[in-house]
Amino acid sequence: MSGPLDALRKLCLALPEATERLSHGSPAWFVRGKKTFVMFHDDHHGDGRLAFWCPAPPGAQEELVRTEPERFFRPAYVGHRGWVGVRLDVDVDWGEVDRIVREAYRQVAPKTLAARVD
Repeated sequence: MSGPLDALRKLCLALPEATERLSHGSPAWFVRGKKTFVMFHDDHHGDGRLAFWCPAPPGAQEELVRTEPERFFRPAYVGHRGWVGVRLDVDVDWGEVDRIVREAYRQVAPKTLAARVD
């Protein structure tokens, strides 16, 4: 199922100084090879989801999970830090995914790089 992964990869690698490598056995994207801004998961520990996890602005995770629980969820391990899980095995709005990825990048990137993201 390379379609969603390839589409997500393209969005992530379009951002300034973004890199990709495996993290915990799954593709993940980093700012300058250090801070993670997106982690891809396919059936993470048997949860049955094709999704990605990323940091979100304060309050965004709760709002998204509350209003659209069929598309968003609180991920394991990082959910307590405000990260949000975004399903890719439902009807995906790639424009929205692009906005979510860009916002995740802004959450962890140095100010100089974050400022380069429209």
